Amino acid sequence: MGTHVSVAGIGTTDYGALGRTADDLAGEALRAALDDAGLAVTEIDGLLTHRVDSYECLAAEHGLDPRWTAQLPPEGRMTGPAIQLAATAIREGLCHTVAVVYGNDGRTRGATYGAGKSGSTAAGEGYGSTPALTAPYGLTSPGAFSALMLQRHRHLYGTSDEQLGTVATTFRTHAGRNPQALRRQPLTLEDYLASRYIVEPLRILDYCQINDGGVALVLTSADRARDLPKRPVHVLGAAQRARLTGSDLPPEDFWASALSEVGNAVRHAADRDRADVDALMAYDNFSPNVLFTLEGLGWCKPGEAGQWMADGRIGLGGELPCNTSGGQLSEGYLQGWGLVVEAVRQLRGECGARQVPGARTIQYACAAPIVSSVLLGTEA
Repeated sequence: MGTHVSVAGIGTTDYGALGRTADDLAGEALRAALDDAGLAVTEIDGLLTHRVDSYECLAAEHGLDPRWTAQLPPEGRMTGPAIQLAATAIREGLCHTVAVVYGNDGRTRGATYGAGKSGSTAAGEGYGSTPALTAPYGLTSPGAFSALMLQRHRHLYGTSDEQLGTVATTFRTHAGRNPQALRRQPLTLEDYLASRYIVEPLRILDYCQINDGGVALVLTSADRARDLPKRPVHVLGAAQRARLTGSDLPPEDFWASALSEVGNAVRHAADRDRADVDALMAYDNFSPNVLFTLEGLGWCKPGEAGQWMADGRIGLGGELPCNTSGGQLSEGYLQGWGLVVEAVRQLRGECGARQVPGARTIQYACAAPIVSSVLLGTEA
């Protein structure tokens, strides 16, 4: 695998309606990550930005003149590939320390994903590249796309409202232990079932919430990270598999084949088994994605995720705690970056009341037209 790459620093802003630009929020997170890593800005020679307005302005404002620079498209599916790309740049010797910086001002701008802008680039989020073909049938937003997938899952496997509600209620319980989460008020299954539909069968509590926030990570070689203040968290593996052909329509296998491929790839790279994974951070822009991710990664058979989640399996203290921060459904929607930061905090043992005891290996996975997974751990 060559040079081992580690997360040496993390930084976040508050989340919510903040009234600031994406670049300002990204810059605040960058400064926090540098402080966390105990590094000066002059020690950063790589910059990868996601969703900021201008990588050039961000770099100029913070005194960055990197040897290696990249900016990725805005979709949340790019989070896993961003980590993969930054780690590769370090392993290939293109730079030695990369700041990965994300900023989002969607709540302040009043962003919505839909209303005829369901193309992935136009909306910055959605699935589907040809909305002109799908809009006449009501597929005008990422939520409608996800609802159609859930409807098919129900038809094939009998997935129930109560089973799906486990995702929202469990993640809300986790958020109640996270002071940074935006949705912390208790949520019962009865509350969930009484909530209104947005695109049936998806309810409002199945949707993530658009908000503002910034996140930054500092990645460097494991050798360098060992000399820095915080316990290194190692990037054990990172993989992606695109499913772009026909991505204007929901995938018939719920991205299962791609999830299986990337899941196996990151575990093989790290010489880990599924049983070694202590927690899962599943991209939860909509709650059905958690079911698809569990099935695709092989935690249960196709169609069995709803039943498998019963008896607290994905809750704290369960077999596979998921999205322990509250995830994007309850902590806040940060295109996957909040989930990555939560994985790092768990592996450092910094999560307090929501800590997974003895966590050593955590997997991030995103089910989307570019499926990705990252395996993080305390031991390289």
